[in-house]
This record gives sequence, C-alpha cells and structure tokens, in this order.
Amino acid sequence: MHRIAFKMKLKPGCAVEYQKRHDAIWPELKALLVLAGISDYAIFLDEETNTLFAVQKQKGTSSSQDLGANAIVQRWWTYMSDIMETNNDHSPLTFALKEVFYLQ
Repeated sequence: MHRIAFKMKLKPGCAVEYQKRHDAIWPELKALLVLAGISDYAIFLDEETNTLFAVQKQKGTSSSQDLGANAIVQRWWTYMSDIMETNNDHSPLTFALKEVFYLQ
C-alpha cells in the first residue's frame, strides 16, 4: 500500500458548503472508493488560500483520481463544480504533490 497526495482549489466562501457535502458523502461513492482500494483518505483546508490538500492510501497503482470514467464520480464532480475550481468536464483541478518526508 502506498500514499499519494494532491491539492485542489476551493472557491472563496465555500468552505462551509464543502464540509457539509463531505459530511454527507454519498454511500455509493464511499463504496466505490473502498472497492478501488482507497483508504485512510483525508482532505485538509488551508483557509488562507482556499487550497485543499488531500492524502490517501491506495492498493495497487490506481487512486481516486483514476475513477473519472465512473458515472458516480462524474455525478459527484458535477455536484461539487459550483464550489471548486474545475476542468471543462467538471473534474476538480488537481495537482499531484511529491512526498519529501515521511515519519512512520
């Protein structure tokens, strides 16, 4: 199992709504992530910059970022597109982060 990290950008003034939507994450989306081998998934918010920092553990070589062809994920992207910076297909703009330190 390995970890990946990435960042995304939240639109100004949307932190409360982002938290609300994730507190009520769809059960079918959660099940899809688990089925794909995603675990220990956390998202943090830098309130000064509206930058979201995500980190997750994953089995195999795929991550949550590789599930974009799934209809559940596409619906989630559309649902979240009004409060996040996105690509034309409503997928969140994501930027992979390089791990430079890990204390186990």
